Amino acid sequence: MTIFCYIFQLFNHNAIILKMNTKKLTFYLFCLLISGFLILSCEPKELRNPENPFAATPYSLSIPRYFPTNLNIPKDNPLTVEGIELGRHLFYDERLSGYLGSNPDSMMSCATCHVQANNFDVGMNNPRFPDGKTFGLSGAPTPHNTMPLTNLVFNHEGYFWNGLIHESNPNSQQRTLEDIVLMGIIAPHEMNSTPERTVHALKQNPKYPAMFKKAFGTEEINISRIQKAIAQFIRTLVSANSKFDRFLRGEEQLTDAEMRGYILFSTEEGADCFHCHGGGGTPLFTTNLFYNNALSTVFDDPHDRFSVTKNTQDIGAYRAPSLRNIMASAPYMHDGRFKTIDEVLEFYNFGLQYSPYVHPLMHKLEQGGAFLTPPQMADLKLFLHTLTDDEFLTNPKFSKP
Repeated sequence: MTIFCYIFQLFNHNAIILKMNTKKLTFYLFCLLISGFLILSCEPKELRNPENPFAATPYSLSIPRYFPTNLNIPKDNPLTVEGIELGRHLFYDERLSGYLGSNPDSMMSCATCHVQANNFDVGMNNPRFPDGKTFGLSGAPTPHNTMPLTNLVFNHEGYFWNGLIHESNPNSQQRTLEDIVLMGIIAPHEMNSTPERTVHALKQNPKYPAMFKKAFGTEEINISRIQKAIAQFIRTLVSANSKFDRFLRGEEQLTDAEMRGYILFSTEEGADCFHCHGGGGTPLFTTNLFYNNALSTVFDDPHDRFSVTKNTQDIGAYRAPSLRNIMASAPYMHDGRFKTIDEVLEFYNFGLQYSPYVHPLMHKLEQGGAFLTPPQMADLKLFLHTLTDDEFLTNPKFSKP
């Protein structure tokens, strides 16, 4: 019994207390306090400190001005300094594919397809995939064009082009960014490995036991910890310092041409981009929602939004990707059909194709496109250039260790 119990019992014996004078009562309480501390000092150490004393260093993600404050971070995987650093090393480690040979074509990391200089997208200058078309170590092609990993911590609408990975999806056991890490390891169209092979390969690197201990408390390397660490790192990939960001913060001015492009982007009378890509309404430059954007009249892709929702209004619909760093994110569209931003602008200008599934927000559908003049197209393109965040694309915190 602790000192606090003794004190409680003492003050429940009012009759005894009232009979004592002040000096005796003070002396009695003092003796009880001393006895209580002696009792506490004799208690087993595990009772006084029942919790594991290990605690990684909490990492507070800085939310840029005007950005959403609701972050997609699960309670069982909070950001820590040590976990993020471990995740960065794992993100770039080709042992993640479970291969220990010397043939580089038989090894793969997350960074093989998600290149920092390309907005953590595949890019058109990727030596492994020179045409922007990715495939796995089995040779199987990736079903969709690679998506950037930028600003995913603000996305609550699901991952992938079709939003399959979402906590509310009853048809999928994969619901988090952590699950995507495992999918990338085992999918034939990606690393084509197994958790066992990956863990075994990573154990061959002597740096990891100490790093896992700092991040998770013990040296154990397992697939769950690998998933958590990489997901932590990806959640820190926040881009928020483009010229347009500095303009919003009052630190820099847009040129007249860039401002004209911004107006075209943000108005229905202009290019009408803002409905799906946010514009002034969100600095993410995407709603993260899904639209049939009049790209095609043939719908034979088994992985569109309809495949997830079974709602016929979602036939041929895909996520509106963020336009941040769009100039570094080629190729474009879910199937990578457009290799340059000029091809994309030309499509929206006079290439829209009617189908009964086109989203109602495609207000330019009836006339086949926006039909901007060449000078207007040039202004719009200049505005898109202001969304490039060079600091993000070269930040050493996100680069290969």
